[in-house]
Amino acid sequence: MRIISGKHKGKRLTAPKNLPVRPTTDMAKESLFNILNNHYYFDSISALDLFAGTGNVSFEFASRGTENVYSVDQHFACVKYINQVSKELDLNINTFKSDVYKFLEKTALKVDVIFEDPPYDFDTEQFLQIATLVFEQHVLKEEGLLIIEHSKQTDLSGHPQFRYSKKYGGNMFSFFEYTDKTSS
Repeated sequence: MRIISGKHKGKRLTAPKNLPVRPTTDMAKESLFNILNNHYYFDSISALDLFAGTGNVSFEFASRGTENVYSVDQHFACVKYINQVSKELDLNINTFKSDVYKFLEKTALKVDVIFEDPPYDFDTEQFLQIATLVFEQHVLKEEGLLIIEHSKQTDLSGHPQFRYSKKYGGNMFSFFEYTDKTSS
């Protein structure tokens, strides 16, 4: 796992082997950030990384200048690792050890970009429930973007805020936005 761009460009990170994670591949992450780079100035947005795992995506946002990065994972070892690397690299990442569903129901955060990478064995309803919570709780800002990483076997196009999907190898990114820009 490496940081692709920003102040820590090329930095390789090795997460502990015992973390219950499947990090986003460098190729898929680079493609995702190329898309985001066309929509946002990283130093003027906030980002929320749900099911953060190793913090791979959080580190990329922070390295590119995003000041307000929030990482949520329910596993203590994942949160500990993200905190450790954030401190070593002097990155401003705020971590939360929490179940993602509970976090979304209670948070007062409003962010520009939400990335979530739930376990691939989630069923479609579990993926859609998270997307619904994001929009019902108004965690995403009006012009914001929700990105869900999932396997190519999962189809999330039935959600009302779904916009499009992009495939990278065995990975898919589904993109969601508010349909009515006055709804948030």
